[in-house]
Amino acid sequence: MTLRRAQASTSFPCQHELARLIDHIHLRTFPQILEEFLQTLCDFDTILMVTYKAAYKPIILHPIDPVQHSPTLRTYLEQAYVLDPLFNAIRQQLPSGVCRLKDLSPDSFEATEYYQSCYKNFDLIDEINLVIQLDTQITCALSLGRKSTRGSISRRELKQLQQVFPVVEALVRQFWQAQAKEFIRYERAEGSMKQALSSFGQGLLTRREQEITGLLLQGHSTKAIAERLYISPGTVKVHRKNIHTRLGTSTQSEIFTLFLDHLKGMEGGLPLGMDHSLLAANVIAMGILSKSPSVLESTVQIRQG
Repeated sequence: MTLRRAQASTSFPCQHELARLIDHIHLRTFPQILEEFLQTLCDFDTILMVTYKAAYKPIILHPIDPVQHSPTLRTYLEQAYVLDPLFNAIRQQLPSGVCRLKDLSPDSFEATEYYQSCYKNFDLIDEINLVIQLDTQITCALSLGRKSTRGSISRRELKQLQQVFPVVEALVRQFWQAQAKEFIRYERAEGSMKQALSSFGQGLLTRREQEITGLLLQGHSTKAIAERLYISPGTVKVHRKNIHTRLGTSTQSEIFTLFLDHLKGMEGGLPLGMDHSLLAANVIAMGILSKSPSVLESTVQIRQG
């Protein structure tokens, strides 16, 4: 993310600033001019403009200079985004509009491995997202972040962003229509990523346990999972205990580590038709299975059955 110390204007952007933005809608410089335009509405420290598309990794539209890409941002774009509350909300058909990340996040967001291992390194205390549906497959997210050394984004700033959103939405769509081909060539299929959450623990966990594991990885608490699945908190606790037993883990952090190993393994691609013993050995190497011989034997039986 690129660092910014914007000075927010107290009034709606003038026609001159809007006209300047319109002048750039067909140019690669549009995102930079858009950033400057948004600075007249909201005081932010960081900005990130990304597109999300099913079965593909995110494409960064701004800032495009690799020098401005921190290790944390690169980790996010490569893997961690699959656990991002914003990304998951978009997957669930989040409508276009202006929203706060905290309104999309699970109730225990700061306790999640995504937050602890990735998001907190951005050092943001608040994040506002302008979500724009570019077409039936692609969504653009403009994320404006406020550093922890400053206060949250004010209601006045949020209101100004909401007021100008229809204009920004229309202009971003025009920019995408003009420049899409330039960015689409950077698309990278993420077939393994697409199925990571749904396939993690397959062969070891029941479907319900896989579902609960996915929700745990996304940061949902026992209470939130119970409400979401219409089961009791006690039932969720029993499932969590079984999940740890089957995966050979004792903490959520260990589950997250196995999940990342699972992602890497899927990206590497295990050959179809691989010998079951080799498959089991590779799965263990990826960290998906416990090293318990009984678990290994049951897994091979499942694969053979």
